[in-house]
Amino acid sequence: MRQLMKRACLFLFAVMTAGSTTRAEATEPVPPHQSFTLESKTLKENRRINVYTPPGYDAAKSTRYPVLYMPDGGLQEDFPHVATTVDTAIRAGEMRPLIVVGIENTERRRDMTGPTQVDEDRKIAPRVGGSAAFRGFIRDELMPQVRRRYRVTKETAIIGESLAGLFIVETFFLQPKLFNTYIALSPSLWWNGEELVRKASERLEAQPDLRNTLYLSSADEDNIVPAVARLEETLRTSAPAGLKWQCEPRPDLRHDNIYRAASPRVLRKWFPPGATHRAP
Repeated sequence: MRQLMKRACLFLFAVMTAGSTTRAEATEPVPPHQSFTLESKTLKENRRINVYTPPGYDAAKSTRYPVLYMPDGGLQEDFPHVATTVDTAIRAGEMRPLIVVGIENTERRRDMTGPTQVDEDRKIAPRVGGSAAFRGFIRDELMPQVRRRYRVTKETAIIGESLAGLFIVETFFLQPKLFNTYIALSPSLWWNGEELVRKASERLEAQPDLRNTLYLSSADEDNIVPAVARLEETLRTSAPAGLKWQCEPRPDLRHDNIYRAASPRVLRKWFPPGATHRAP
């Protein structure tokens, strides 16, 4: 019975992700932006990067801005709706100005997943388990390039959903100082038998000085809600005092619409106008 349920969850996941249900349509409007290609020695491939800069960026020559990084950041993926959300909120005075850096996918399931001991997990793609290399690309190649090209502060954030949410939670636990703010919408925490959830307590206790921000949510989905709830309970008992966190169930939403439905409010909440970040 347990194996049957596992196969059903994986089938549901495949249906949800294979069709790129959270990706943008080709004709979806996107605010003015720039794009460049970065040759990655770490990943041994070229990666396309899309960058939104806030209103007034060109005129404010001495102003620097925080950066919101996002996997699934292609023009046919989630970059258009996230950039539009940010642009709309900034212009309305509901969010402080920031730069959005979208990372377009090549092999999404390779980049977003860590190693796994679960045979069923390995069936989702020809190659999985490449999250460490993808994180190294962001840390050692993309971030320095963004710092050279744009006027940025030291404040960084990352947002993503599903497998990208899994990558974000993994990064929070394994390299928490890479970003100041972590936003994971319906993260696929079932990966590798919920390894991130199982080891959460010891990893939190090993980082008593954490001063990051972590936001988690889950939609109406049987294979993610229990894991997120278990992680929430661990955060209640083991989170360092300096960690600012929130876990918000969204049973009114589905896996295929939580990103678009929830991100406008979430981004406005965690990046309000006039606020400054806490150093990690």
